[in-house]
Amino acid sequence: MGLFLSTYVNKVDKKGRVSVPAPFRTALNGQAEIIVFRSLQAQALDCCSIDYLDQLSAALDDPETPQDFRDLIETAVFGGSVRVPFDTEGRVIIPDDFLGFAGIVETAAFVGRRKIFQIWEPDALKAFEEASRSQARANNISLSTILAKTSQHARPNGGAA
Repeated sequence: MGLFLSTYVNKVDKKGRVSVPAPFRTALNGQAEIIVFRSLQAQALDCCSIDYLDQLSAALDDPETPQDFRDLIETAVFGGSVRVPFDTEGRVIIPDDFLGFAGIVETAAFVGRRKIFQIWEPDALKAFEEASRSQARANNISLSTILAKTSQHARPNGGAA
């Protein structure tokens, strides 16, 4: 499975169809559908491949996973998911109740998030991005600090060189 990168804004037509960006379809490696569910953290839709949900399912089988966490994911993600097939032009029809949850009417913003992508109402995405950048500045979060922290954890003895 490829990575989902970048942001694209596409129109939702009168029949409720929206084109999934070609790079996102490519990242799905020829799969004929996407899995869509309501985000647990944002007023947006999370989308992924069935392969990703298989990985999530395997992770939930870990005996260290608390039962209440497992129940939440099984109910909200697996129970709240729909399979949405692509038409011949790479479009999907997202159920009305999902569009309503995300506030999507005329346009949809597709946002790459590594192994998944999200679909947002464009103005809501803009507000979320602004708040996220403000929070990153306030907490001095940068790519170099993230890489430094992760490389410390990867070294034996907690980062001692």
